[in-house]
Amino acid sequence: MKFKIDENLPAEFAEILVEAGFGAATVAQETLSGATDSALLDRCRAETRVLVTLDLDFANVQAYPLGAHAGIIVFRCKSQDKQTLISLLKRILPAFHRRSPEGQLWIVQPDRIRYREA
Repeated sequence: MKFKIDENLPAEFAEILVEAGFGAATVAQETLSGATDSALLDRCRAETRVLVTLDLDFANVQAYPLGAHAGIIVFRCKSQDKQTLISLLKRILPAFHRRSPEGQLWIVQPDRIRYREA
């Protein structure tokens, strides 16, 4: 499984995912900083990468229909400091071994993960 880390998340997300055995690249590494949402999602689709982001716009299934992308994971928490976000990512890593976010929308909150699938 491969991930694309949006520019609004810590770059350490990519390192953590790679250490866990997944492929990961950041938007900044691929010179996509400032790209439109649709351009970013098109690139993710072309590379079969699950987008990991804080951008709630990507949670809109009418704008980004399930199955029409490689997968989207939206982190949603009150505190968006680096330490909180990294801790949350580390807590959900085991979920990737039980269930794939590919083609789905995951909303990750401190107390749960909500899954939407086609």
